[in-house]
Amino acid sequence: MLVIHREICGYCGACVSVCPEGALELIDAYLEVDDNCISCGICTRACPLGALEVKDEE
Repeated sequence: MLVIHREICGYCGACVSVCPEGALELIDAYLEVDDNCISCGICTRACPLGALEVKDEE
């Protein structure tokens, strides 16, 4: 499960451009993740601020 730390996110869109599933979308300077997310972690490595984190679903 992808967690967005909104207090850190700069809404730059770097994660959106690298998502292989197109699961991230930047809407009016607000980052959204949809059900297509496969928790691959590519976006977490692309984020320059470290605002994204993949957590195990419990």
